[in-house]
Amino acid sequence: MTKHTQISDEPVVVEVIAHSNFLVSAGATNTKFLNSLKDDKKILGLTCPKCKKVYVPPRLHCPTCFVRMSEWVDLSGKGTLSSYTVVRYKEPYMPKEPPFAYGIIQLDGASTGMPHFLGGVDLDKIKIGMRLEPVFKEQREGSILDIDYFKPGS
Repeated sequence: MTKHTQISDEPVVVEVIAHSNFLVSAGATNTKFLNSLKDDKKILGLTCPKCKKVYVPPRLHCPTCFVRMSEWVDLSGKGTLSSYTVVRYKEPYMPKEPPFAYGIIQLDGASTGMPHFLGGVDLDKIKIGMRLEPVFKEQREGSILDIDYFKPGS
């Protein structure tokens, strides 16, 4: 004879507080990209040999064609703002003090938009379509944040 157990429909809620520190490898592709930011103040992209799209930040394989990419291209860093948001509240994980703006910058010569901070402009005067250029930190460490922000430019 089988005994049946009644299962409650009430959810179980458990509070978990966890802190973890770990290192991850950027891999060969992103290491080259990040070293270029740090050492040369240059933004690099990778070109797909099949569809010719240029990806920034670079990816090892084209997400459209699934082929390996190895042709690097130097980009000027200049581009056009295609989308943005202004952050006006504070959270402990945010890398900047609010208020600040994030944007998607369509770099000249790239097929994909690059998300990054916007600066050097009144937050109420940011406009889709404005031209931007990167501002690099003086002390660079090999991080995407070596680009401090993108400011209005030509």
